[in-house]
Amino acid sequence: MTLSPSVEIDRKTPAWKGFLHQLLHLPWTWRITLGYLTVMLFIPIVAMFLKASTEPPARFWAIATSDIALATYNVTFVTSILAAFINGIFGTLIAWVLVRYDFPLKRVIDATVDLPFALPTSVAGLTLATVYSNNGWIGSLLEPLGIKVSFTRLGVWVAMVFISLPFVVRTVQPVLQEMEQEIEEAAWCLGASQWQTFWKVILPPLFPTILTGVALGFSRAVGEYGSTVIISSNTPFQDLIAPVLIFQRLEQYDYSGATVIGVVLLAISLVLLLAINFLQAWARRYDSK
Repeated sequence: MTLSPSVEIDRKTPAWKGFLHQLLHLPWTWRITLGYLTVMLFIPIVAMFLKASTEPPARFWAIATSDIALATYNVTFVTSILAAFINGIFGTLIAWVLVRYDFPLKRVIDATVDLPFALPTSVAGLTLATVYSNNGWIGSLLEPLGIKVSFTRLGVWVAMVFISLPFVVRTVQPVLQEMEQEIEEAAWCLGASQWQTFWKVILPPLFPTILTGVALGFSRAVGEYGSTVIISSNTPFQDLIAPVLIFQRLEQYDYSGATVIGVVLLAISLVLLLAINFLQAWARRYDSK
């Protein structure tokens, strides 16, 4: 953050006074931004950590590492990562088709991609549970193969894929639109195959954007509640996810326990998102070379 020369502070001034002085002399856009982020983001996060800190360390650790909590972490994060990975592949493919090809009903299909944004998650969960049930349109086809989707962990994965797909498509789509096709044509003229062109020409500059969409989709899947609570059986050690466990703790008036699970969920999500951002930065540096 760069300040104007008129906002210089004497070195003998206490740090907190210097910080306050800088805040008072910030442009109004900075003040509004900091105020909004403080009220909507920082204060709730701090309040959650303070609430969790009311538990003694031993009890905090016991709640956070209980068998049922560890099982929900596994279901939540592993399933979310798998859903984000699949969407990274097929979301990029969908974006490619929407950008590079013209076909009937293209506008309709393009608009349909945003449906998970507008559709209430409870409605999405009810629809998916019906379609993938044993007598549903898709579930009836999978049942003879011994594949059960609704009210299983697989159903949780399907719901997470459904609600996080638009994040990848809408992140990759504008970047594909800006990419110059002349570069691909030049690669073809030099004898590169379509696969070589995609792998060495298209994917490197597109990879950080795909990671951004995957990160957004992963974050959305981790926090999903409405659709997963309907399509899963919510059975501990099978398909119970952490957000549902938090709600169950709240129903039992165990507010501290629910907050502890929420803090762990936040911490793990933050670490994974930082890892994805680090991978994005590495991909950009590698591409610049």
